[in-house]
Amino acid sequence: MTTAIHQLFPQPLWQWFEQICAIPHPSKHEAALSEFIQQWAQQRGLPVVVDHVGNLIIRKPATAGMEDRKTVVIQAHLDMVPQKNADKEHDFTTDPIQPWIDGEWVKATGTTLGADNGIGMSSALAILGSDDIRHGPLEVLLTIDEEAGMTGAFGLQAGMLDAEILINTDSEQEGEIYMGCAGGVDAEISLAMQWQPAPADQQAFTLSIAGLKGGHSGVNIHLGRGNANKLIARFLAGHAKELGLSLSDIKGGSLRNAIPREAQCSFTIAPAHIALLEQRVAQYQAILQAELAVVEPALTLSLQSTAAPAQVLQTATQTKLINLINSCPNGVIRMSDEITGVTESSLNVGVISTSQDKVTILCLIRSLIDSGRENIESTLQSLSDLAGAQIAFSGCYPGWKPDTSSAVMAIVKDTYQSIYHKEPVIMVIHAGLECGLFKKHYPELDMVSIGPTIRYPHGPDEMVNIETVGQYWTLLLAVLERIPAK
Repeated sequence: MTTAIHQLFPQPLWQWFEQICAIPHPSKHEAALSEFIQQWAQQRGLPVVVDHVGNLIIRKPATAGMEDRKTVVIQAHLDMVPQKNADKEHDFTTDPIQPWIDGEWVKATGTTLGADNGIGMSSALAILGSDDIRHGPLEVLLTIDEEAGMTGAFGLQAGMLDAEILINTDSEQEGEIYMGCAGGVDAEISLAMQWQPAPADQQAFTLSIAGLKGGHSGVNIHLGRGNANKLIARFLAGHAKELGLSLSDIKGGSLRNAIPREAQCSFTIAPAHIALLEQRVAQYQAILQAELAVVEPALTLSLQSTAAPAQVLQTATQTKLINLINSCPNGVIRMSDEITGVTESSLNVGVISTSQDKVTILCLIRSLIDSGRENIESTLQSLSDLAGAQIAFSGCYPGWKPDTSSAVMAIVKDTYQSIYHKEPVIMVIHAGLECGLFKKHYPELDMVSIGPTIRYPHGPDEMVNIETVGQYWTLLLAVLERIPAK
């Protein structure tokens, strides 16, 4: 295993990325990394502003001869998605990420890598630290909490930026230039729990599903990967009554914006039905392995005997809960008519958790158009009403409407073509870039998004392609040199 990522090209970027990996920075816990960057910038004499929500804005004067160019802000987010394999001991708030080189890729050891958006952040900081990169007046905006609610982008106020052009670095496919993105909203469904004493004559089991790929609930949603929450509910909907099982717990997933890789349910069952239970679990595993053989080759179901619970759900409550989760829409709702191959609207049933009072289901709705988002909201509202559940929508953020007349888009496209002698693909991404929120206070800001190739973000299989990081870096520097005069 090779871990010397600081020796890769371009070295200034990879040296920064190695440093970023060493400082824990999951969403809501970016303070240590922010403080490190602030101290570094101050030591270099670069003005730093920390706004009221914790965003960093660092400024650097133009290099000689480029003082008349339009001001550019390079934007990235400070936080990363904290996801790990079940057998990995890792505390994202205290433990560093462990990157390593696997052929053409950089990966992490059993956790998310944080290339989303650590590579983009590293490129911005490397440019700030360079003495030989040509650019006009420069700002770097590093936002907080992008992955868990876009708190930084929501909180950015008017008058903080001087730039006329924004380059977002949060895209994840080399050769594609993004000029728009989906908006989204969180949905929290809560169903009140009614309990009864666990039957004394029954045995307790936990059924677990694991080995799924998971991934980004926007970028990967069209790939047809298994959603562990939905798959566990499917088993219960098909067999709970037949087996006479009584649920004591159900849980799965950890983030509303990551496709859940693992889920489990705990229950009691009469001894006479255990043999049938084992048969049904084996049959269900065979069904799923056949259905998802291509996309989920490592899928597994396991049934473990557990300690008896003190209480189980009342039958009526259990039926409502199973029907609610099983009938909840998930995945691609509609593909775009205007942009071939791009998802228009989707829903991710991301997290299920059980407490004494309620079961909570966290979903993330995404759509390129407001009406698409509103349609899914209406569907979930109707479903919740039918189940007697409560639903709340929060954190709604707008999409980034494409601007076909964008001057910076034309610059990036022409620059890419001149370097690589092929046309880039102009795209709209089914993910929540922060650009749409920036338009609220900076409506005239001309924006574009670029980045290297990152596979499986928001999951422990996340990896970034080494060659494309170099291509992204070369493109970014060339674009900065081509920014026109004011």
